[in-house]
Amino acid sequence: MDLLLVGATGTLGRQVARHALESGHKVRCLVRNPRKAAFLKEWGAELIKGDICDATTLPPALEGIEAVIDAATARATDSLSIKQVDWEGKVKLIQAVKQAGIERYVFFSILNAAQYPNVPLMEIKHCTELFLAETGLKYTTLQLCGFMQGLIGQYAIPILDNQVVWVTGESTPIAYMDTQDIAKFAVAALGVPETEKRTFPVVGTRAWTADEIIRLCENFSGRDVKISRIPSGFLRLMRRFTRFFQWGQNASERLAFAEVIASGKPLDAPMDEVYQIFGLDPKETTTLEAYLEEYFNRILKKLKEIDYEKNKNKKKKKTPFKTQS
Repeated sequence: MDLLLVGATGTLGRQVARHALESGHKVRCLVRNPRKAAFLKEWGAELIKGDICDATTLPPALEGIEAVIDAATARATDSLSIKQVDWEGKVKLIQAVKQAGIERYVFFSILNAAQYPNVPLMEIKHCTELFLAETGLKYTTLQLCGFMQGLIGQYAIPILDNQVVWVTGESTPIAYMDTQDIAKFAVAALGVPETEKRTFPVVGTRAWTADEIIRLCENFSGRDVKISRIPSGFLRLMRRFTRFFQWGQNASERLAFAEVIASGKPLDAPMDEVYQIFGLDPKETTTLEAYLEEYFNRILKKLKEIDYEKNKNKKKKKTPFKTQS
C-alpha cells in the first residue's frame, strides 16, 4: 500500500515509518526539513517537502497515496502553537485527504481526551476526533496515553547523572506503551476492515504511578533516587505566568497537563478486544519492566566499558622520566 506518513521525524512517527517499511508498504513522508529527515530516506522512505499548516503543499504529497497515517503534533520548541498545528493544520490535512479521494486515515489521539476540556491539547484531540467522524473517511483513531521513551529523559537520565527527579505531588497511574508497539497497531489497522470508522484505546500492559516507576529505576540501576515533589498548584501558577509570553505558549499549554496528572484518574483501558480485532499478540507487547531493565543494562554496561578504557589508558601512559642505563 502507498502511504503518506505525517510527523515521521517524531518519537512515534519514526517507528511507524520503520514498521510500515518492514511490513512491505511504500512510505512517503511529509517533512518540513528533508535534511533533518535524511535517516528516513536511508531506511527506504520517500521524502517530500511540505507542511500541514501550508495547504498548498498537501496536494502534491497526496498524489498516488492510498492511506494516510497522521503522527504529527506541535512540539514545545515549535514557533507555531498547538492550536495552529494540531487543530488548524490537521483540519487542512483532513480536508486535503478528502478532496484527493483518499478514504483511509489513521489518527493518534489521547485517551480520555473528552474528559479534559480545559486542557488545550486534550480538547483539540477530542474535537479532531469529532471532525473526522463527520468527514465520511474510513478513519481509525488510536487513543494513546504515554510513551515509554519519554520516561528515559524524565527518570533514567537524571538517575544515572545523580540528579534530582522531579515529580508532581499527586501521581496518576499511566499505562505507558513502547512506540514500537504502537506503530504495530497503526500499520495493522490498514489491513483490518473492522477498524474502519472506529476508535480504540492503545495502551500498555498496566498503569504505573511515578513512585512505582522510580522504584523500578532504583532496582535496575542499583542507585538511590533523589526525589523532589512539585505541588500541582505551582504548575498551574507557572502555566498562567508563561501564557503571557509568546515564547511560552506551547510550554504553558503543556503545563496544563498538570490537571490530568493531578486528577488521580488512571490513564488505562482494557485491551483484550483490541488485540483480537487488530490480530496482534499481547504477549509480544513490551512491558515497562522489560523496557527499563534493557535500557539500564545496556547503559550501565556501556559506562563500565568506558571506565575500563579510561583506566587502561591511564596504565599505558609512560613516565616522563627516562631510566638511566
